[in-house]
Amino acid sequence: MLPGYEDLRARYGDLHNHCDVSYGRGSLDQALRNARLQLDFASVTVHGAWPDVPEDDPDLGYLVDYHRLGFERARAGWDGYLARIDAADEPGRFVAVPSFEWHSIAYGDHCVYFRDGGQSRILDAPDLPALRAAVRALPTDALVIPHHVGYAHGFRGIDWGAFEPELSPVVEIVSFHGAAESGDGPVPYLHAMGPLDERSTARHAWKRGLRFGVVGSTDHHNAVPGAYGFGRLGAWMGALDRDALFDALRRRRTYALTGDRIELAFTVDGALMGDVVEAGPERDVQVAVRGGAGLEYVEVLHDERVIHRESVLPQPYRGGLAKVHVEVGWGEADRPIAWEVELRVRDGALVGVEPRFRGPYPSVVPPPGTDHAPHALERLGDDALRFTTSTYPNPLSALPAMEGLALEVRGDDATYLEATVNGQRLCVPLRDLSEGDRTHHLGGFVSPAIAFHRAVPESEYAVRFALPHRTGTVDTDAYRVRVRQRNDQWAWSSPVWVEPGAPRRR
Repeated sequence: MLPGYEDLRARYGDLHNHCDVSYGRGSLDQALRNARLQLDFASVTVHGAWPDVPEDDPDLGYLVDYHRLGFERARAGWDGYLARIDAADEPGRFVAVPSFEWHSIAYGDHCVYFRDGGQSRILDAPDLPALRAAVRALPTDALVIPHHVGYAHGFRGIDWGAFEPELSPVVEIVSFHGAAESGDGPVPYLHAMGPLDERSTARHAWKRGLRFGVVGSTDHHNAVPGAYGFGRLGAWMGALDRDALFDALRRRRTYALTGDRIELAFTVDGALMGDVVEAGPERDVQVAVRGGAGLEYVEVLHDERVIHRESVLPQPYRGGLAKVHVEVGWGEADRPIAWEVELRVRDGALVGVEPRFRGPYPSVVPPPGTDHAPHALERLGDDALRFTTSTYPNPLSALPAMEGLALEVRGDDATYLEATVNGQRLCVPLRDLSEGDRTHHLGGFVSPAIAFHRAVPESEYAVRFALPHRTGTVDTDAYRVRVRQRNDQWAWSSPVWVEPGAPRRR
């Protein structure tokens, strides 16, 4: 652990996702069950208001009606929603907070989060300044976090000219809409709402001198908070409760993720991510990353320019800790496939488990009566587990719909995974997985399958390094860190700002 992070712990959550409490699919109870399975904290967001909805466009009548019906449903069920969110909140085990989404063509969409649900309400403000004023007038702490910022200004992308950091210390830069870190980054904007505009990206705003941290969320609409690969956030928290979560958000001790639970920490002259620090021209940058799979590189950026790339080469597994991603799915079925998988580590140890459940894509309409929370995970002892799930065929070759989890295993050449997959028994030696993936089909051609991905040694998913950096200026500048894994999962840190006259952390 880097100095300064000793009393904190990386926690993982999704603060923006939906179900049928407004418009979406699956119940709130199913959404909360899914959240508890693979997250430390969550907010199941209610669609609340859209003051400048394009009602004067006759071609968009269907869209206007769809949203208004959702808003009416949300308002009618608001009190019951708050009660169930409060009941789900268990300090020390799982944090749940209430929220609603405020849409705007002119200002971009924003989600409003409340520390105290009993003191909250849906605010149908006519514009962003009025929304902020209404939030400030509430008797509870609340945050207003911009969402899918990368769309063009005037097309529900952010208006950086109206941005204020007081209520918006962080900005959501990745979700199923895409990643808005920069115009040339990963995860393109493919939604019908349009492409990404560089002037709406976080990079553009940081270059303008705006100061904010970053988060990721899914914006999933099928009751699966934390749906794997759609966006999540990491937060460095001193406890697991609402106070600690709001403190992490306000202090920008957050980072954005696409999916894997990447643990990302860095400091500049002892200042943690989100901090502002005074420093001379000689700076000491410390970085520590523990990934969910093999790291490809870790980059350090200074004033939006890459100043260092720490590359990590693929390495063979020769014993010790390793991570193995196990996935089920594929096939050409015309209905969801139910799975029951039991995994045991033989002649080794099961050190950790990371659930990676997606649920159906937001565009998928599951059959009537579908359980949106078919996922379950049960430990059967120190070295065994059972999980159940259901999968849909991959909609396209570039869109994965598999379900699974990642195992952290301690072993050697004698260690093997013993699996029972829908009644079929398999034995997969870890030494075989050091060579690469091993797969098994449940039947013949185009039948569903299970994949045991390559065993990734700890030396490939954990890295720590120091970077001395000399700059010729002592003006305000900023550092941040970006991580790419070989499985194309990403992490982006909130910045550390260096500013003359700021408190020194040495």
